[in-house]
Amino acid sequence: MPARNNAFFSDLLASISERGRTLLRRAGSSDDKQDASDLIELCEALLSGRGEASGTAMAREVLDRYHHLDETGRLSFFGNLARHYGPDREKLAHAIESWRSQPNDADASDLHFASEPRRQELIRRLNRAPGGTSELVSMRADLLDLMNGDKDLAALDRDVVHLLASWFNRGFLVLRRIDWSTPANILEKIIRYEAVHEIRDWDDLRRRIDPADRRCYAFFHPALVDEPLIFVEVALTESIPGAIAPLLAEDRQPVPIERARTAVFYSISNTQRGLGGISFGNFLIKQVVEELRRELPKLENFVTLSPVPGFMSWLKKASDVPVSDEERVLLENLERPDWFENAEIATQLRSVVEPLAAYYFLKARTPKGRLIDSVARFHLGNGARLERIDWLGDLSPKGLRESAGIMVNYLYRLEDIEKNHEAYANQGTVAASSAVKKLLKNEGRRLLDMRLS
Repeated sequence: MPARNNAFFSDLLASISERGRTLLRRAGSSDDKQDASDLIELCEALLSGRGEASGTAMAREVLDRYHHLDETGRLSFFGNLARHYGPDREKLAHAIESWRSQPNDADASDLHFASEPRRQELIRRLNRAPGGTSELVSMRADLLDLMNGDKDLAALDRDVVHLLASWFNRGFLVLRRIDWSTPANILEKIIRYEAVHEIRDWDDLRRRIDPADRRCYAFFHPALVDEPLIFVEVALTESIPGAIAPLLAEDRQPVPIERARTAVFYSISNTQRGLGGISFGNFLIKQVVEELRRELPKLENFVTLSPVPGFMSWLKKASDVPVSDEERVLLENLERPDWFENAEIATQLRSVVEPLAAYYFLKARTPKGRLIDSVARFHLGNGARLERIDWLGDLSPKGLRESAGIMVNYLYRLEDIEKNHEAYANQGTVAASSAVKKLLKNEGRRLLDMRLS
């Protein structure tokens, strides 16, 4: 029934839009105006306030014409919105004076509405067009590509994100399980959007979502019915895994579901660049944990098997990497694609790289005091615990290039999530297991030995 209702209202909206476009054509609106200045004129007309039909049609017209702009035209369009569609300064000045003369709730409300940039109302009206939400998400992706540190465009982006965050809040999201019976157009997008471990073909996809010990879940939004916003792939295992290859092997033996004690989140992929910075992942993981606990009450562990995408870059470029000259020479072996096949070299590297990985997570920081690794920020910010550093966990070319083959397990223990989150958010404290902390202690002893030698 909900899907039928959505289709009915979509058809109704499209009908209103088409009637409005007919009115626009009768009124002399030209379809061949496709530069940024003409688009801005149409935006002004949209903001001036018209009937529902013409307003919806005009919003659709703006979005259609936007598609015809080249990169220069889009940059000009965004720049115009950033510089000339801020708050009404006269209204804002009057509201400020009213607040100063006699502060009260009514004046505070007036001040709030007067301070809102005009572009926010423009974006709301554009969202009324059929397919408007999806178009605005795509438009924001274009904006991200063009920003390049421009402060005016950054202000525009904040306004867009403010509205998108409201429209895509958790209350509107629907969790759906993805399996082999899911429509093919959605399965194709799962293949295309997988960002952590490439899905090679349909057979590879089937191995990830069809067996009894595999799960895949995605969040959807009513305005983007067939577009997963974010999805997570889950493996059900007997114990916490330390490498990705056995989980993805073509000839692996499925785990009997009654023996599964661990749910492994081994890939989480955001699909919409235009929704970057709007977090869904924390809600997704927590809801999937609840779903799995209801379905499989014998599950004891909920962990990730995560990449460490910033580790090699830090090793090569950071000025605070605690290594001796001799160890720096040893680390040069990581540039060889087959270094892990030499058992002696691999053993020597492990004694250096594992403690450095513990230092990377527990001590190393950006100039602004943040954790360097984006994946670590995500999971630790969600309240997970850094459970284990997995040596040679990912021997794919990407894994070797980005993380020297290291992977990590983040443990989601529901009774500790809130405590871990608060400690990380307020004090920057990383919740870590004793095994990881022991590696850091080994690093400290190694540094002391370096100084004494």
